[in-house]
Amino acid sequence: MLLGRENEQKRLLSLLNSDESEFVAIYGRRRVGKTYLVRQTFEGKFAFEHTGLKDGTKTEQLAEFRLSLIRSGMNVIPKLHSWSDAFFYLGQHLAALPAGKKIVFIDELPWMDTVGSHFVSALDHFWNGWANMRNDVVLIVCGSATSWIISKIVKNHGGLHNRLTAQIYLRPFTLHECEMYAKARQLGMNRQSILETYMILGGIPFYWRLLNASNSWMQNIDQLFFQPNAELNDEFNALYASLFRSPQPYIDVVTALGKKKAGMTREEIIHSLGTKQGGRLSQILEELEQCDFIRSYAAIGKRKKDTLFQLIDNFTLFYFKFMADTNKANRIQWQTIATSPSYRAWSGLAFERVCMQHERQILIALGISGIACNIYSWSFRPTEDFPEGAQIDMLIDRSDQIINLCEIKFSSKPFLLTKEYDAELRHKMSVFEYATKTRKGVRIVMITSFGLVRNAYANDIPNQLTMDDLFV
Repeated sequence: MLLGRENEQKRLLSLLNSDESEFVAIYGRRRVGKTYLVRQTFEGKFAFEHTGLKDGTKTEQLAEFRLSLIRSGMNVIPKLHSWSDAFFYLGQHLAALPAGKKIVFIDELPWMDTVGSHFVSALDHFWNGWANMRNDVVLIVCGSATSWIISKIVKNHGGLHNRLTAQIYLRPFTLHECEMYAKARQLGMNRQSILETYMILGGIPFYWRLLNASNSWMQNIDQLFFQPNAELNDEFNALYASLFRSPQPYIDVVTALGKKKAGMTREEIIHSLGTKQGGRLSQILEELEQCDFIRSYAAIGKRKKDTLFQLIDNFTLFYFKFMADTNKANRIQWQTIATSPSYRAWSGLAFERVCMQHERQILIALGISGIACNIYSWSFRPTEDFPEGAQIDMLIDRSDQIINLCEIKFSSKPFLLTKEYDAELRHKMSVFEYATKTRKGVRIVMITSFGLVRNAYANDIPNQLTMDDLFV
């Protein structure tokens, strides 16, 4: 059942009509559905298919590659001693096949690049010295180790530089796609339970596949994370280990970012980690952003060096809040946690992150999807004139001379806008106009779960969005 991947599937199928050979890299985080997309799209009709061995030695990798050649129909093949040998015999196998496009799918490619194996140079020679000179090869490579795929394939500065003819970064599902999936699986979830599940699992299809239709969303989370031998009990370490070969520096960065809601500058991260300033941090931040774990933004009036990096990955933040500092044996049931004050505080922040992950849907709901916009959070530290400071959840800076200040509130019922809260909103507008000296028109947008209770204060808010708008 392939849902929500129509554009990616069309892109892959279009390769079959090309009049030249194609080299495609598909990458994305662990369990986002990369392998499933390729196999469902081509229905197993591969001229050659292979999956690298996790933690396999060069000898073990080559032996498995030889077995894949045999499984693909090549009968006589000696023991492979190098990757040059392996790709030579792959070429021999493909050349002997009937006319027509020959789809070669190599999954978990990064695992095959063991120390001293010269794997990348052999792949380079296979593509540039053989496959690229034909017009009938579709080489699809895939892997969860996003940092490796980006550095060694997408941004390769050697023989593979600019050799990719297509690249697909497979993103997590949106709320709309998760709703489609829940309906197809007959999970019996309303939008509130889908939203609250999304706050934890994000849009990772594999996680959603683990949900049991006979359970409530709370029971499902309990079984996935908090019961003995829960399937996702150790997912945090497995996730980062799969994406990054040396995961600890990345975990250190997201751990630091997880302690500050609005994000941190590069200098603040360095200070928090106690490490010297260097290019390695820039690479880590870039790769974390490419994997959708963090986002970077520069606020109005701020310099480039003041760019903020904000942790927005749902699962990581859920792990830090409810699992990281708790012994597995002492974890209480999720159904108890989900009715506690700590959950209510966390859910407000989680809803903000979901809104940030659905910026496109918010722009559509506001009728400004065709207008150039910059979107970020904004904060103002207390001063003598404004001793309370101000924090704005989401700010939409529009090219049509309007700035929307989005106030985001999660609740289980319509939100009551009181006299005191109305005064707080007006205070935020005043602080923002004072601090930024903007000449644009400033308007409040309320984004809530179930809308606002109708009263005089609510009537003064021109733009009111609900969670339904995020499901577009």
